[in-house]
Amino acid sequence: MGTDETSAEVMVRMVPEQVGDWVLDELPRLNEAILRDQAPPGRLVTEVREHVLDRLPEITQLTPGQAQRLLVHLGFVGASVARHYQERTPGGVEHPEQAFAGMPVGDAGIPFRGYFAGVAEQTGTGHYGRDSYASLVRWNVGTIQVLLRGEMVAELPGIFDDGRIRSYTGTPGEERFFLLVKQGEAIELAVNGLLEPLAVDHADLIGESARHRVREATVLLGAMRRLFLDFANRPSDQTMAAEMFMDVFRQFAAHWTPDDIPPSGALDPEALKRDFLLGIAEPGYDQQARRLFPALLEREREEIGELMSAPALPLRLLTAIGTDETDLRLSDDGDLRRLIAHHPALIDWYRLLTMHARVSGAHLMLSKKFLFKPQRQRDQDGLGDRRLVSNRAGTTGMTETFLERITRARQRHVLAALRPLLIGETAESTLDSEVPCGRGAAAPVVLELAG
Repeated sequence: MGTDETSAEVMVRMVPEQVGDWVLDELPRLNEAILRDQAPPGRLVTEVREHVLDRLPEITQLTPGQAQRLLVHLGFVGASVARHYQERTPGGVEHPEQAFAGMPVGDAGIPFRGYFAGVAEQTGTGHYGRDSYASLVRWNVGTIQVLLRGEMVAELPGIFDDGRIRSYTGTPGEERFFLLVKQGEAIELAVNGLLEPLAVDHADLIGESARHRVREATVLLGAMRRLFLDFANRPSDQTMAAEMFMDVFRQFAAHWTPDDIPPSGALDPEALKRDFLLGIAEPGYDQQARRLFPALLEREREEIGELMSAPALPLRLLTAIGTDETDLRLSDDGDLRRLIAHHPALIDWYRLLTMHARVSGAHLMLSKKFLFKPQRQRDQDGLGDRRLVSNRAGTTGMTETFLERITRARQRHVLAALRPLLIGETAESTLDSEVPCGRGAAAPVVLELAG
């Protein structure tokens, strides 16, 4: 402790750390006990009041970093209280906000959701007034570095340096899933970092520098696809069992108020940015994305909004070479071969768009394996659905049919007319990369991508 640090400053620093220790160690134990009917749901609120709410500092005393860390912890608290209340209280699903009625914060008795919103504002990030993708995944999981052929091409920081991942029940499956999602976002960040400079006005899209960026982005997307496939193909004791995903993990994404937006992988901003960079032939997709804006951070809303209002890169590419999508569709094989011979960059862009679609297919496969197929079997067996968080759709309402539709839309990309000529250009051996992962106790997780 520095000699100039006051006792009040020590308390502001220490109390959030104590809350964090409780969320790491005691909250998972309580959640497990309640889920197994070994403890009443009311015990959670009682212990939260004693170990969390009565100790929280004044919001204005928090630095932005302290506010971020506290927000992660309070998000797990709020999600746990919301879930148990709604599952055990008649009418709780219709009035989720009542879960927090007995949770005043501090001597001033600030309502829990009001305190949470104040801490969110104190972060300076424009964070949502409940737990979100940013706090649950990006801030929670430690720093991820993406290395391509030994060179770091992206770093996605976390806000903790203890090497631990916060979760609802403390089980390895939850930690693995959070890690997978953040690893995917880190690779997407690297991809977008390569592509975004090409989106500026008058950027060269067909020269060697642009082609290099496009080829590197394709390698990275191939690695991301392998990451998803590897997770899907491992035994459940090395990933997460579908039943655990559906009945335990997802059920913590309950509403805090009737019309709020629960955390979801659909809120991954780098995935949304990539769709608008590369284009997606799905009517209303931009409106769907804007519906998610309240749950994104302020910077994310601004960046995605700018990309939404600009032409996608493949459209700019076609303009640069003096053609358009209609001309491509109407051209015969001879015309297309001559176009490719004159503009070989088309091959690189075709490979990129095709791998983008294949990543979407791998994500759809994961969704089917861990969610849609098991729920379909439950429906056939007459077991029905979960009352709290439906397993017939994602937490933001994306159904299996919708995900299939947007996967097909990515397959129908602007350069799809070249497919008959370039079908052999997308062999996995040339585009996919292995993704060995390492993780130290307090060191950054490293994704080393072999080109």
